Amino acid sequence: EVQLQASGGGLVQTGGSLTLSCAAAGIPFDDYVIGWFRQAPGKEREGVSCIRLGDSSIYYRDSVKGRFTISRDNAKSTVYLEMNSLKPEDSAVYYCAVNWVTASLSSWYGSSGQRYIGAWGQGTLVTVSS
Repeated sequence: EVQLQASGGGLVQTGGSLTLSCAAAGIPFDDYVIGWFRQAPGKEREGVSCIRLGDSSIYYRDSVKGRFTISRDNAKSTVYLEMNSLKPEDSAVYYCAVNWVTASLSSWYGSSGQRYIGAWGQGTLVTVSS
């Protein structure tokens, strides 16, 4: 069973920083894509950033480019999302997710890519106050 344990959310002021962590266990393949989605109240869930284990390719949605950095620690099977210069519009529940079915970054931005997400972590709330 795949398990994703997310942590690191909290309340920060505009311009502040947070780092989210996602510890993964039980992923059945050596190549997969792991990363973060978010969902704000009343909005659809959207892909934020992900990284592919096989070639370290990375995706960021446009609104977080230059502010967020995704990284991984293979020894700890943990993925991090460092979030800087946070804005109120970044406020959302952030979910860690993994796609080992297609191992494609497009799961994070394609119109129907989320169907290939094999496991979701519990959400962690990020609130950015103005």
